[in-house]
Amino acid sequence: MTAGSLEGRVAVVTGAGAGLGRAEALGLAGQGATVIVNDLAAALEASDVIDTITAAGGTAVPVAGDISDSATAAEIMRTATADLGRLHIVVNNAGVVRDKMLFNLTDDDWDLVLRVHLRGHFLLNRNAGAYWRNESKAAGAPVYGRLINTSSEAGLLGPEGQANYGAAKAGITALTLSASRALGRYGVRANAICPRARTAMTAGVFGDAPTAGVDPLSPDHVVKLVTYLGGPDADSVTGQVFVVYGPRVMVMAAPTVDEVFTAEGDAWDEGDLAKTLSSYFADRDPRRTFSARDLMS
Repeated sequence: MTAGSLEGRVAVVTGAGAGLGRAEALGLAGQGATVIVNDLAAALEASDVIDTITAAGGTAVPVAGDISDSATAAEIMRTATADLGRLHIVVNNAGVVRDKMLFNLTDDDWDLVLRVHLRGHFLLNRNAGAYWRNESKAAGAPVYGRLINTSSEAGLLGPEGQANYGAAKAGITALTLSASRALGRYGVRANAICPRARTAMTAGVFGDAPTAGVDPLSPDHVVKLVTYLGGPDADSVTGQVFVVYGPRVMVMAAPTVDEVFTAEGDAWDEGDLAKTLSSYFADRDPRRTFSARDLMS
């Protein structure tokens, strides 16, 4: 394996046994990083990711466990800081889906998806953030830290059959923005990606890969953005949300104010507010909502 932009760096990828996480782990290792590979024990046992990295001359260290469990997050941090002596990059990728219409969602459907996605992201954002903060204070200078969180267009769109998934992904975007502000002074760069990738988890959405030509939904397209965000060239990039698939990388704009309604006096009269808003929405296209529908075109 040849030296790359991440030579000497230690990275973590969650959900790395298969799919997008596996591709990300291979991509980071291909750039020279030592990769801590996390997934459920059964997923790691069935995966070739460790063997593939080591066969190419790289270094991969498995840490099995549910990333929504504090003990798993703690073991990842211990492996990085105690066994490997450092941590530079965290790629939070692990996730599950339990797609149902809102009125059919069970408590367990909601709790599982929020736990794996949002709590799983939170644990490593917090633990890695605390580590980098302490390192920066000890050094008296910023350190090298990269948080790459996996959000989704579902968090921008609000799909009707993914209330749990969309809510979790919207939460991950907000978590990323907060992390970028809280940790920037210590040298940490935090960004979110919204990938379209053909994996086992998205098979029901994207179907089979084309039999000829370049697959626009191959995870390999996403990997190029992940290795960039994890690398030194992205030092000025933080607090951003990217949609990425095929040859497209889109930087999302922050939400903007669409209209402003101001009372004539110090406060709205209830009747005036109702009249003003009802009149406005009567002439407005009902499909025009906060949802970023144009992304899916």
